[in-house]
Amino acid sequence: MDLHHPILQEFPEHRDTIKRLRNSNEHFRNVYDEYHKLDDSIYHIEEEIDFATDQEIEELKMRRAKLKDYLYHLIRHAPAVSATQ
Repeated sequence: MDLHHPILQEFPEHRDTIKRLRNSNEHFRNVYDEYHKLDDSIYHIEEEIDFATDQEIEELKMRRAKLKDYLYHLIRHAPAVSATQ
């Protein structure tokens, strides 16, 4: 089972946009970092490195899904790169 869900693997077709946003958009970078910290926390719980109740893990997964949706929204609505950049 694939327990980690990195954004670059979730949206490989948007790899260049994700990298550009991480380097140029502080808001995107903060949400991206929050998503990956949450993903790491979920991984640790699922691997029984850390403990959480069923309700806690479900809340974490729901939060991760919402962040993923929001990141996808930011990616899809990112300004195109102009030829002069």
